[in-house]
Amino acid sequence: MAAGSLESIRQNLIPGKDTTAVKKPYHIVSRDAETASATLEEFAKANGPILLPLVELITQARIAVDEVIDNIGRQTIETILSLSAEQVAGARTPGKSSGEIRWHGSQNGRVSLADRQIKVKRPRLRHKREGEVSVPAYESLQENGATAQRMMGALLRGVSTREYAEVLPEMAETAGVTRSSISRQAIEGSVEQLRQLRERRWDKVDLLVLYIDGQRFGSHHVISAVGVDRAGVKHVLGLELGATENAAAVKQLFTNLRDQGLPTDRKYLFVIDGAKALRAAIEEVFGTDQPVQRCRNHKMRNVIDELPKEQQAQAMNLMRAAWRVSDAEEGIKRLEQLARFLEHEHESAARSLREGLTEMFTVQRLQLPPSLYKYLGTTNVIESPQSGVQKRTHNVTRWRDANMVERWAASAWLLTEKHFRKVIGHRDLWALAVILGRQQNSNASSEKVA
Repeated sequence: MAAGSLESIRQNLIPGKDTTAVKKPYHIVSRDAETASATLEEFAKANGPILLPLVELITQARIAVDEVIDNIGRQTIETILSLSAEQVAGARTPGKSSGEIRWHGSQNGRVSLADRQIKVKRPRLRHKREGEVSVPAYESLQENGATAQRMMGALLRGVSTREYAEVLPEMAETAGVTRSSISRQAIEGSVEQLRQLRERRWDKVDLLVLYIDGQRFGSHHVISAVGVDRAGVKHVLGLELGATENAAAVKQLFTNLRDQGLPTDRKYLFVIDGAKALRAAIEEVFGTDQPVQRCRNHKMRNVIDELPKEQQAQAMNLMRAAWRVSDAEEGIKRLEQLARFLEHEHESAARSLREGLTEMFTVQRLQLPPSLYKYLGTTNVIESPQSGVQKRTHNVTRWRDANMVERWAASAWLLTEKHFRKVIGHRDLWALAVILGRQQNSNASSEKVA
């Protein structure tokens, strides 16, 4: 089909509107951010390519180094400070203090890195006659920023390789604490956050929307689930090894969520990429009357990939115009008209456009406010952090096994979740709650899971 024919369709469907101009998204990065990114990448190259993905995660997601240590290992630094204090004053014991040097509570302190400081809780020691006694590890961190940098390097290596049993001893030795002082309990305490993902409970979180999407790591696939509650807060629900086309993997993901307390006897709005196995698993676990919205971005990419480059921009504009109409039947009619024109010379594009066409307009059929179309009409809520994880791990040249992939994905999600914001249009989610049959006086909590 000639480009002119497609232009005539555009004029018929959206007359008088110039849809050829597409706004280009810009990512503005400040000079300070560029400098910080360059410094971190230089550090990563000096410590091996396995660190680069996590460093990119830190810089591109705008997660400062102190926040990474807060999320993954701030507790380990404070544990090391306590162990250092024990070497001076002995183990803390309940009851009345004894000995020349005694524990005297704790206070706020700071650990210095090259260009920032990190807040920590540091123990206090006092000599019964001579007053305050310093904690050697804390003094070392105060006097020499390179010591804290080396500790950070050990922490990042542990995060990237998951060899946590080696992280705390290495960090402790760097700060002058002997390896013999490190207990198994302290090591286990530093990995507790990663265990929380699979132990989260969803019976007290009033989720309205479930986003499901998959991503690939080498030859491995991971399915991720993100939920949005009544207040518009996003929650990482879970991960499962496998692709969205893998019926067993998708069902296992949903089964795990059910076991974690997610009610399966209520309605949700599912936003998915359109995989048949995913659709079938929703019906099997949650029932056949669940509303499903097919991701419009996935649909657009599938259609555009079947068209020559000179026709792609106009086709995109026509599809977007159809999705903006408030009446579902009118939108379907417009896309069906486009499909009839495309099928003459681009049958595969027309076939892709028609596949799952009615579920492209679920948000309109539910008569939701237009303010919710953007985030309920696509899987952007889950794709955005997923694409960031994918980009930040592209330097990993060999994924050793599926467990490595799962651990990396879980760690990245936990870090990213700390910076989630409420979805745009969240003040109108009450309308979706009513449509899904939720009572306004529901006792379900919308507080974010820790």
